[in-house]
Amino acid sequence: MSVMSNKSKPIAVLQVPAKESNATTIHRSARLAASSLALAMLVCAGSAGANEPAEFAAIRAATEKYQDVTVALADGYIRDPDDHCVTAETEGLPAAWGAMGIHYLRPDLLQITATDPRVDGNSTYTDFVNPAILLYEPQVDGSLVLVGVENLVFQAAWKAAGHNAPPEFAGRTWDTMADDPATEADEAHRFAPHFDQHVWLFRDNPSGNLMPFNPDVSCDYHKPHDHSG
Repeated sequence: MSVMSNKSKPIAVLQVPAKESNATTIHRSARLAASSLALAMLVCAGSAGANEPAEFAAIRAATEKYQDVTVALADGYIRDPDDHCVTAETEGLPAAWGAMGIHYLRPDLLQITATDPRVDGNSTYTDFVNPAILLYEPQVDGSLVLVGVENLVFQAAWKAAGHNAPPEFAGRTWDTMADDPATEADEAHRFAPHFDQHVWLFRDNPSGNLMPFNPDVSCDYHKPHDHSG
């Protein structure tokens, strides 16, 4: 599309007959400005969608129902029994990295075999359309907002299945998580060594929508929970 200068040809929509009132001119200009703004928003939205990995649309469509946490509970997800709302700061990392939120887990997909001294299992599950973990941000009124999804595979099970490298998603290698006994924080969140991948579908992540922590997610309103939902 080419744009002509004012010198080459006047833009017809801006030509106002002499008898037209100032009010009509203002209304016309306002409509033109609104149309331009709407077009710009559509272009920006299209660009944002184009920059997402192709897999995001299908995953979002399949998991948006879990914005209602009662639907997640009905489908077999349980709230993290330790009731952690994970932040970068509590893991000994820069607070500016943000948070993960509260994890809701599907024990059957994770194939949990032990919970003490660490949560362990046989999961080699990598399907994000039906993820093993949902991520929620606590709100001031006690409600929860779905912000993302996650999958986790245990390192021992993954390697036993014949894999020599961590899984990949959308061209990114999953994060390797294992506790470092030399630090006070528990980098693996009381899980056995594992690989995991977060996908921020419902809260944009300025650090990247596949990064583990999201600066725009907060645990400020996390409250003790009775584990019933």
